[in-house]
Order: sequence, then structure tokens, then C-alpha cells
Amino acid sequence: MIRWVAVIFVGLFILAVLFPGLSRLGLGRLPGDIRFSAIGLQWCLPFGSTVLWSAVAFLIAEIVRLTCLFC
Repeated sequence: MIRWVAVIFVGLFILAVLFPGLSRLGLGRLPGDIRFSAIGLQWCLPFGSTVLWSAVAFLIAEIVRLTCLFC
């Protein structure tokens, strides 16, 4: 369990660092994404984008599993 918490924390940190570049790909602009300003910084909570990217990752994993490219 603690391993998954660490993975999520590291993933969110990497996402926060890469956010300026990822915003060009549409991250943070989908319905369900929340943007707000606080403490003089722009913050984004990409809930909708997270669901979309998770679905894409799941589909890629399923295609790889079904085609058995790495067997």
C-alpha cells in the first residue's frame, strides 16, 4: 500500500514539473479540470485529464497484453 502512495506522489511531482509543456497537449483544459490562482501562482487540478490519460494507458496495456508482444 505504501508503495502505491509513493508512486502516486512521485507521479504528481513529475506532472507538476512537466505541466507547462503538457498544457500544450490539452492537459488542464478538459471539462472537469479545475484551474485557480492562489498565492500568486496558477494551480491546476486535472481531474478530467487524469481520467482521459488513464483510459488511454489502460487501452494501450490491454492491446499489449492481448497481442502478447513481449512473450
